[in-house]
Amino acid sequence: EDPAAWAKLCVDKYGGDMVTIHLISTDPSIKDTSAHEAARVVENVLQAVKVPIIIGGSGNPEKDPEVLEKAAEAAEGERVMLNSASLNLDYKRVAKAALDYGHVVLSWTQLDINDQKTLNRHLFELGVKKDDMLIDPTTAALGYGLEYSFSVMERIRLSALKRDKDLQCPIASGTTNAWGAREAWMKESPIEGETWGDRMKRGPLWEAVSALSLGLAGCDLFMMMCPTSVELFKEMTNQLSHDHEMTPAENWLSGGR
Repeated sequence: EDPAAWAKLCVDKYGGDMVTIHLISTDPSIKDTSAHEAARVVENVLQAVKVPIIIGGSGNPEKDPEVLEKAAEAAEGERVMLNSASLNLDYKRVAKAALDYGHVVLSWTQLDINDQKTLNRHLFELGVKKDDMLIDPTTAALGYGLEYSFSVMERIRLSALKRDKDLQCPIASGTTNAWGAREAWMKESPIEGETWGDRMKRGPLWEAVSALSLGLAGCDLFMMMCPTSVELFKEMTNQLSHDHEMTPAENWLSGGR
């Protein structure tokens, strides 16, 4: 019941590099919390932790622009990321809030590179700078469409490297979507006689492997949920990005050099 305490736990105990908060109670179908009240929650989270903050709405396209405007105002001077501007809501209001209060915008689309280019272009035309925007083409995690997300992110990154100015922004992933796959969270396989293994190992692996796959496709920022998944993913990236003492096999392959 205390988002600020939860954010502090994520940072102090589990080593979160940043915190993303979703103001889901603002959805009219849940509690219809006012944008003003949601902004107070944002203020409390900002006071509780010193790491960067991502602020998301409830996913309600009618309510989210108002909520993100109030949250942006409450966080003025902190440079948070507003999650998100999309084609199915009034992205102009979200972009203006980011510009007015000095924040970053997440440009979110649904696995369509042409939609991503269109939305990015609209945001640039409104005055959002490349340094103030990330793009999220949607994460369909391992088990239900990872290959689509991988392909789209890879195409975006390669197009940006080929000087497509509409796509030259960092890529973000809502990797928590991995937990939407039943194989990640179900205790037992629904198929008689089939064993899926320990859920306490399987779930974190599911999220970490989803993150690693999209990292290889060019993703830069990962919004993850399970602390074990985060730890495992960090170890994976550390192994891939740092020099390590070679094993005897590696030494043999390199000809002893």
